[in-house]
Amino acid sequence: MVWFKRLVIGALLSLLGCLLGLAIWLWLTMLSPWFYDRPEHLPDIEQRTHRVFVYGTLRYLPVRWIVMGSSGSPRPARLNGVERHGLDLSSATGSHVDGLLLTVTPKELARLDRYERLGVRYERIEQRLADGTSAWVYVRLPEISQLDIAPPAHRVALVTYL
Repeated sequence: MVWFKRLVIGALLSLLGCLLGLAIWLWLTMLSPWFYDRPEHLPDIEQRTHRVFVYGTLRYLPVRWIVMGSSGSPRPARLNGVERHGLDLSSATGSHVDGLLLTVTPKELARLDRYERLGVRYERIEQRLADGTSAWVYVRLPEISQLDIAPPAHRVALVTYL
């Protein structure tokens, strides 16, 4: 019986260690002052409500709560003219990507920018969704050229789909 108690205690300690490691990793990537500095060339976030189209990990409520601290009041949305390849988007006539439209505050948008590593891994561009709503969409930096977008100097582009 002693071996069973040791086994259970060892398993519980391992689980506690994993949970602690996960908590530290989340803090380091989401809230710490290290590992991400917003590039200086990016414009300041406008102090207004923003709409963001999400199509990857941010579709899941627990991820949104960890990243933004809120649900973002999601509603189903569709982005036409693109297809998804993992967490990347590329132009594809006749295709679409389903996701969620979030309504976020400037503080929540800043937290999303940090999560997506804006200016390092992703670019945030404004797109017109299938219902005509305009929303921010995070697109992988190498993929921005595949969307046939020529970003202006301030690196924000508005693309409309016919």
